[in-house]
Amino acid sequence: MSKRVVYPGSFDPITLGHVDIIERLCRTFDEVVILIAQSSQKHSLFSIEERKELIQKSLLGPKNFQVDSFAGLTTDYMKKNNISLIVRGLRAVVDYEYELTMANINRKIAPEVETLLVFASPEYYFISSRAVKEVAVNGGPLEGLVPPGVIEPLKKKLRP
Repeated sequence: MSKRVVYPGSFDPITLGHVDIIERLCRTFDEVVILIAQSSQKHSLFSIEERKELIQKSLLGPKNFQVDSFAGLTTDYMKKNNISLIVRGLRAVVDYEYELTMANINRKIAPEVETLLVFASPEYYFISSRAVKEVAVNGGPLEGLVPPGVIEPLKKKLRP
């Protein structure tokens, strides 16, 4: 049986924490769908197409992934694509409550969808896209926070 999973997020921008989790998922599952969520609640720095390109440029090792985007409920995407496992990354305790709430909402509206929480590796647990943008806008060093191919596009967006 082939096991496909969905790893949703804004990936605005993709960080080394995201890359670490994706690479680990690619070693565990047959196919990983990296789903760029289009949220009406968030203003994105990068367009969907730019994020797709940055993700693809950042994942040089694994080949068993695809990048997609979807506006709407992740569970609707999963039903439409016959995928039953959603994977969410957990950085620190502060993420747990939010992820628990989302997992239970997803279970309520789509009982066939299961959520798997994957812990961030210790060297990346503190990295978030929001923090990366804060460092970038203030001219701080981005090495060790985002993949090398993300540094210049991020600087161009935030420090023209």
